[in-house]
Amino acid sequence: MAERGGVLLAAAEILDGNAAEWGRDLSVEEGKTLAEGVGEVRRAAQILRYYGNEGDRQAGEIYSSPRAGEQILVTRKPVGVVGVITPFNFPIAIPAWKIAPALIYGNAVVWKPASTVPLLATHLARALDTAGLPAGVLNLLIGGSAIGDGIVNHPDVDAVTFTGSTGIGRRIASMAAARGVPAQAEMGGKNAAVVLDDADLDLAVEQVMLGAFRSTGQKCTATSRLILTENIADRFLDTLADRAGALVVGDPVDEATQMGPVVSEAAYKTITTGIDTARTQGATVLAGGQPYADELRAHGYFIAPTVIELGDQPADLWTDELFGPVLSVRRAADAEEAFALANDSEFGLSAAVFTQDLTRALQAVEHIDVGVLHVNSESAGADPHVPFGGAKKSGLGPKEQGSAAREFFTHTTTVYLRGGVPRS
Repeated sequence: MAERGGVLLAAAEILDGNAAEWGRDLSVEEGKTLAEGVGEVRRAAQILRYYGNEGDRQAGEIYSSPRAGEQILVTRKPVGVVGVITPFNFPIAIPAWKIAPALIYGNAVVWKPASTVPLLATHLARALDTAGLPAGVLNLLIGGSAIGDGIVNHPDVDAVTFTGSTGIGRRIASMAAARGVPAQAEMGGKNAAVVLDDADLDLAVEQVMLGAFRSTGQKCTATSRLILTENIADRFLDTLADRAGALVVGDPVDEATQMGPVVSEAAYKTITTGIDTARTQGATVLAGGQPYADELRAHGYFIAPTVIELGDQPADLWTDELFGPVLSVRRAADAEEAFALANDSEFGLSAAVFTQDLTRALQAVEHIDVGVLHVNSESAGADPHVPFGGAKKSGLGPKEQGSAAREFFTHTTTVYLRGGVPRS
């Protein structure tokens, strides 16, 4: 355990030492702004460092026995070989929070990153190799879905962890179940921010902007739905639309840029089609919603930060995850209706509620059905020492990180221990 921890700690130092260069690579490859790219590399280092130290705290457990002369021990063992399948949107942080716990608990890893971000995957794998990870413990396979299917279906793979789209996650979980191996799948989200009438509106606008448009909205925890109580809605939306329209969109490696492009042409078409559909269904575009001039489009798939208010009619934009910088808005008469609207989704990954009333905050905890709830901060964000994952159709299997990681990447052996008869 100490040796494995040392490898993770050494790899964390390598990531920190290369954060500026690799952060730029991340911006070029994935489209995050330069600051976000550097920040993600440093976040991955933080995750490696956390799990590098966590191994020292994973002793077994001792229980009393109802029988004299006996103790009951519970020990933990690695599950074996873990298949890891990761998405494009956090090309080094999400792999770190899957691979680091798998390694510290003694597993081998076969990893397939998203095919659009091979460079950052290579950086992480080489950092672990340079840090002293033995050959064959981490195996990086770059390619398409056939490789992912091969990992999930391989008879020597003992567990599978996946982050990505809902459809693929369900298929992977089904394939793993057919082989009788455990799987965890962190999937889609249609995350709501609820702003109540007693909220600090300046804070709420700032945090909703971050949740909706940071990383170009390409986060499973991004804010894609906004629910406002009626008496503050007009004032809030006027400010939000102005702020969204003022965001600097452009080359992600330009330090002045506040939002970069979406990852691919396919993503661009999905998002712009969703905006057009919302218009045909009677929605009102408050900000964005228009294509950029050709000179910007020539350098990437850019979409303006978009705010769209929906009426009472059904709207695809309220239910479908576009995975881009598009925020749909609805109004509520009161907190009770706002919480009901927050739950009006098949997903339940994360949410945010803005209020200065502790009672209302606790009501939100009780009524909003999500895996992660933020009070007076954006819907995105996760720390390695606490569980992360969704409710409803946002997740399958055990959650990730914190104590949940230990539960997934190990299995227990319960030992009933009695002393033998001493030899004479």
